[in-house]
Amino acid sequence: MNSNRKIIVGITQGDTNGIGYEVIIKALADARILDQFIPIVYGSSKAFAFYRNSLHDLEVPETYAINSAGEARPKKISILGCVPDSVHVEPGEPTENSAKDAHASFSRAVADLKNGEIDVLVTAPICKKSMDQLNVGYCGHAEYLRKEFGVRSTMVFMVSEDLKISVLTEHMPLRNVVSEVTKDKILEKLRMMDISLKEDFGIDRPQIGVLGLNPHCGDGGLLGEEEENIILPAVEAARAEGIEAYGPYSSDGYFGNGDFHHFDATLAMYHDQGMIPFKALAFSSGVNFTAGLPVVRTSPDHGTAFEIAGKDKADPHSMISAIFTAIDIYRNRIQFDSLMDGKMPERSLGDDRPRRPGRPQIE
Repeated sequence: MNSNRKIIVGITQGDTNGIGYEVIIKALADARILDQFIPIVYGSSKAFAFYRNSLHDLEVPETYAINSAGEARPKKISILGCVPDSVHVEPGEPTENSAKDAHASFSRAVADLKNGEIDVLVTAPICKKSMDQLNVGYCGHAEYLRKEFGVRSTMVFMVSEDLKISVLTEHMPLRNVVSEVTKDKILEKLRMMDISLKEDFGIDRPQIGVLGLNPHCGDGGLLGEEEENIILPAVEAARAEGIEAYGPYSSDGYFGNGDFHHFDATLAMYHDQGMIPFKALAFSSGVNFTAGLPVVRTSPDHGTAFEIAGKDKADPHSMISAIFTAIDIYRNRIQFDSLMDGKMPERSLGDDRPRRPGRPQIE
């Protein structure tokens, strides 16, 4: 393998009828971006052309149809045909076929990622409800990736230039959150965050702010005791292991006063507690990174946005950020591995997470 080659970025199309193609095309429209990496879009030349023609006053670099990742060429947008030529595009309408296309794109890209044909993976949004109805064994990207790479647990890491947030309990009804807030789960999440901040983001001694569960962190027990009985003991246990975790903090003051700026990352207890401030502060450039995998996968922080699909209204900045975040993480891992001289640090995650394969030096 040529040690001076550019990083190869696999980009999945997502749901055919969402905004995936639009943000991909807009992200790759500036020819100068192709000087920095080699993109491979997993999807359909027909669907790509349909959405390109719906965009106004946008010059797109030359596309190149390929059958395998090895055929990709520098300074071109390579489209790996893995969606049937009979693809029918219906912007704004989630259908069984558009979900099938999303699965075909994603499964082929993951296979190439496993085989080392691409270096990093960036996924355009899918419709979880449609994927569930398709009965392919997963609803979200992370679920499929955990299975394919033999990983018990991963972590959603929402990333922007100034803010990194993970959530303890991800997608679940709010009424179920309290029972899921345990010392062991918080400690495991803090371990994963600490490892990722060091390996993936190059932060030597990361500091993590931990949010409380109840308003005003329980107000001394008046509004709840989880902070005193669960969250604080977990933070103290993490610090005993050398993890620089602090808290718990009341989320309103933490974000309202800008206290999050004092930390490298934040652990929220439930979805909206973390996602609302993140999207309020970084929606146009936010990135969803799946930490805990032996490979790099990112995605934009938005969904399929069927309501604006095909209308030339989608903002590509989150997709652009997802691409360059994936590249940065890949390079950071190479540097970390080099500093460790090939010896990975001991992990205390309680699983058999596979070690990352060796990587060539990249431009």
